[in-house]
Amino acid sequence: MASEIAAPGRSQSRHSSGSHGLMDQRQIMLVIYALMTAMFLSSLDQTVVGTAIRTIGDDLHGLNEQAWVTTAYLITSTITTPLYGKLSDIYGRRPLFIFSIGLFILGSLMSSFSTSMIMLAAFRAFQGLGAGGLMSLPLAIIGDIVAPRDRAKYQGYFLAVFGVSTVIGPLIGGIFANASSILGIAGWRWVFLINVPVGLLAFGMVFAFLHLPRFGNKRHNRVDWWGAATVVVTLVPLLLVAEEGRDWGWGSTGSIVCYIISFVGLIAFIIIEQHMHDDAILPLRLFVSKSFSMASILGALLGFGMFGAMLTIPLYLQIAEGLSPTQSGFATIPMVIGLMISSVTAGIIISRTGRYQWFPPVGTAIAIAGFALLIWAVGRPLQAMMIGMFVLGLGIGFLMQALIQASQNAVLSKDMGVATSSATFFRQIGGTMGTAVLLSVLFSVMPANILNAMSDRTALGNGLNAALTPSVARASENKAVMRQIWNPIVAQIKKQSQESLDTATTKVDAAAAAAVQTKVSAAVRQQAAAMGVTDSTVVQSMIKSQVAAATPAAQSQALKEVASQRNLSVVDGKLSIDYAQASQRKAVVKEVVPKLSDAMKKNSGKSSSLNSSSSTSDTSFLNGADSRLTQPFINGFDASARTVYWIGGGVLTFALLLTSFFKVPPLRERSALEDLAADQAAAEKLKAAEA
Repeated sequence: MASEIAAPGRSQSRHSSGSHGLMDQRQIMLVIYALMTAMFLSSLDQTVVGTAIRTIGDDLHGLNEQAWVTTAYLITSTITTPLYGKLSDIYGRRPLFIFSIGLFILGSLMSSFSTSMIMLAAFRAFQGLGAGGLMSLPLAIIGDIVAPRDRAKYQGYFLAVFGVSTVIGPLIGGIFANASSILGIAGWRWVFLINVPVGLLAFGMVFAFLHLPRFGNKRHNRVDWWGAATVVVTLVPLLLVAEEGRDWGWGSTGSIVCYIISFVGLIAFIIIEQHMHDDAILPLRLFVSKSFSMASILGALLGFGMFGAMLTIPLYLQIAEGLSPTQSGFATIPMVIGLMISSVTAGIIISRTGRYQWFPPVGTAIAIAGFALLIWAVGRPLQAMMIGMFVLGLGIGFLMQALIQASQNAVLSKDMGVATSSATFFRQIGGTMGTAVLLSVLFSVMPANILNAMSDRTALGNGLNAALTPSVARASENKAVMRQIWNPIVAQIKKQSQESLDTATTKVDAAAAAAVQTKVSAAVRQQAAAMGVTDSTVVQSMIKSQVAAATPAAQSQALKEVASQRNLSVVDGKLSIDYAQASQRKAVVKEVVPKLSDAMKKNSGKSSSLNSSSSTSDTSFLNGADSRLTQPFINGFDASARTVYWIGGGVLTFALLLTSFFKVPPLRERSALEDLAADQAAAEKLKAAEA
């Protein structure tokens, strides 16, 4: 075996697409087809489930528990990724890959029988045990059978699979979610059942075609079970906080306990891995290589920006652009196209030149430009957002290709599995943190941003004018948005306005009654004097009788005059506002908007009726509603999305600075299997010579 961590290219062997007699081109392509089928199974599942999760939650009466379904799958798939890598280095790729497919199929089948969201979360956790192998082992197998300079070309096949699943996944998920029943089974259950035939096809192809030669020593390898256990102890609490911290509170007692457990688990993991040496699940000697360490860090940063963007962009498309889940899935195709173009281009360049040093900085810079375009595109037509997604995909494709190559070429051939799975592992960890942090930021700043957007006098005036219009407020499509946003505001305005008018009515009535009293008193006294009536009791009785008769008409007339002067109505003897009358409604809006806008600006950082547990937790009320009523919410969401993209771009800017210190290892000229075969042949020759 080579004694260095970074394996240099071997000048005595020219590069080729095959494995120098170990596997011919036909065998390689059959293996790749089998891997493509397995990867299609994994990527299709993610896009289909993501599209249908809302329908599933509604049907199982647990939409508020859907985070556990996502978290359970994420936790088990993440923690098993390095396990599959290390165990496949010991026991071989084929049995571990077949085992992972079997687990995934079984988990999918069990998920289809779920009767509650908690049960579904448990079955998805089981399914994630298989997903960890589907995510990491295909790239390791490619590293085994194809030389690095030619390996990049085959990435196009896998990206084509990813692209196809991204395109048809939302469509299939939408069809299943919208179907009440298919063959007597609830439509959403087919989201999981579809994995069974696809999985069986993948299982059959892998079983038939994936036969890799085994080389290397036959020494007994210890399985690092304690290391695996400490990985679980370290990651599970951390991932729980990452997913649930926004609801728990990042500084809550539960979160702090999770931090402490993760820290203790990390210390224990490091101690155990040092003790296990080469048998460690994640050998610490790999990090002696600066190239491997830097590739791992950059992979985590890439995952942070990439997964965070991929999760928030569909939200933006559905909320701000009003697209359905299926439509938003199709709208993200430009990102997939950009990723495919850059990855294939990078593969061709690497194959022809054998150089890839410039890919990390260039890919990162392009991805940063993509985030800049996303920031610019917010609030603009959909085409602008598609341009940003395309550019972001271009950058990610260049960067991913280089990081995978660097991770695989920075280690010994015998560590190909653990190196590849580690690259996937760190990218997943970064993606998990990115998703948690960026979603937390999105929903944390959204209430204040919505209130800020509502304080804009133009938007507030237009929205209030619509909300105060009876025909608009009563429309069925506007009832939800009225209930979530406008009813508290409208009710307060109407209450305060009517209270003010009631006070004015009382004053007008009192003034009219006083005027009648004065006028009638003078007239009666004059009439009594002329008639010679001197009895004051009789006079007062006459005054009281005539005042009582004249007052209602006088008050009514007075109210009509005031209403005419102030553009009001009189209803049931009271000054009132007829909100169906545009002139009266606009007068109210003109009067209250300045005061309401100033109050909202002062309270924009405080708790309000627009909190994250109400109007920001369910945005279905936006669907089909009057745009004047939804515009403040959408403007606030736009501002929140910009914040998320600024953070994503900032993280990748830090990654760009790190690329200046990243020196990629040279490419090997042979595949991992060829290196192992050559090392074994040399060892046998030396042994024969000594004998």
